[in-house]
Amino acid sequence: MSRVLCTWLLGCFAGVALAQAAPLADPTRPPNAAAESAGEAAARSGPQLQSVLISPARRVAVISGRAVALGEKYGDATVASITEGAVLLRYAGRSETLRLIPGVGKRERRAAEAPAPDEGTAK
Repeated sequence: MSRVLCTWLLGCFAGVALAQAAPLADPTRPPNAAAESAGEAAARSGPQLQSVLISPARRVAVISGRAVALGEKYGDATVASITEGAVLLRYAGRSETLRLIPGVGKRERRAAEAPAPDEGTAK
């Protein structure tokens, strides 16, 4: 009986070890980043915008793991603007926009005018 119990426990521990070794999916990862592996993300060059905090008192962005407030320096650049989805870095002779989700831009949408009521409908 004790051999069966030891074998069963050993099998359980092996199963737990295998389950813990499996990679976990990040539920907060943007949908367009699902195909990108961690190695590809690390291989990209340049600063990466990771998060933005906007409150009435301050604006802070996390760029490549470092928190930078509006007006502070990030390397050779100055943080010129922080919005909901982007940060503007100004270098000596150029500027660069970092986006939380590259390829997605915010644009204003105008409400369409309501269609005129049909004159042939009964009231």
